[in-house]
Amino acid sequence: MSAHEVTLASCGCDVVEVSALRGATTAVAACLAARGVSLPPVGQLTRAPGTLALGCRPDRTLLLSVPAVPGAAAALWHATCGAQAAAVDLSSALSVLHLGGGALREALARGCRLDLDPGVFPAGRVAATIIAQVATILAALPTGMLILTPSSTARHWREWLAAAARPFGYQERPEVDLAALCGDVQS
Repeated sequence: MSAHEVTLASCGCDVVEVSALRGATTAVAACLAARGVSLPPVGQLTRAPGTLALGCRPDRTLLLSVPAVPGAAAALWHATCGAQAAAVDLSSALSVLHLGGGALREALARGCRLDLDPGVFPAGRVAATIIAQVATILAALPTGMLILTPSSTARHWREWLAAAARPFGYQERPEVDLAALCGDVQS
């Protein structure tokens, strides 16, 4: 194992929430499928080329995609889903971080009430919770953990993680590419 058992990197991406209008969940699933994205069940994620879909709440899916022109991702999903769903760009509202390393779950457990044991929260799981008094969405990936937190509190979250992970060895890394997290390229 490396000397740094917890690593943190920013992940530049577009974040769009697609909310199915009343009774349109099946239609939204078909719209997403037309673009090669499977609608994830609540508490799970799906991967597609250049896209992660996070099932955080009923009838609402967060779509993370490779960065494009501001607003383009939301416009694409709005055009794709039409009157079946609302597509809202949350790219500026949420900071997306990638945690790696063998001790990342132990470090996160210092401020998280969820059971992060890999047997309980394996790769492919998603949950919304509070970590270090900050609203956080966790997505377990084969390469580590993806964290979405409000941009206004991201600095606090990073500082908390640096302190919580210090005993394990902590290092910030260069930005990670969303395409690598989707399995499109090797990281």
